[in-house]
Amino acid sequence: MDIILSKSSDKPIYEQISSQIKSQVLSGALAAGERLPSLRALADGLGVSVITTKRAYADLEADGLIETVQGKGCFVSEKNRELLREERQKHVETLLSRACVEAMDVGLTRRELHDLLDLMAPESLD
Repeated sequence: MDIILSKSSDKPIYEQISSQIKSQVLSGALAAGERLPSLRALADGLGVSVITTKRAYADLEADGLIETVQGKGCFVSEKNRELLREERQKHVETLLSRACVEAMDVGLTRRELHDLLDLMAPESLD
């Protein structure tokens, strides 16, 4: 799990941690059921306090993205797959919207953009 903290960011450290973990969950980099580092291990690895990592995990748990199993640790939640799918779909829609703007800027037609998407999309989407 890669997390990069910025001291110059206006976001608090716990938010930087939780937003990056959330991004990794939504992208599939962290799979449902995957165990997360312990609070102490994450804190030590990032050079922050355990209280900071605890707050980040608490926010993720409140959002339903992770769950804590007493005595075993924190895991990526398997319960909210539909919620995760919906958020990932919103991300795809955002990317496609940006692609449409770029296509207009270079003068592509809707048909050309559609053809390009057909060429770029993996066959597994069929």
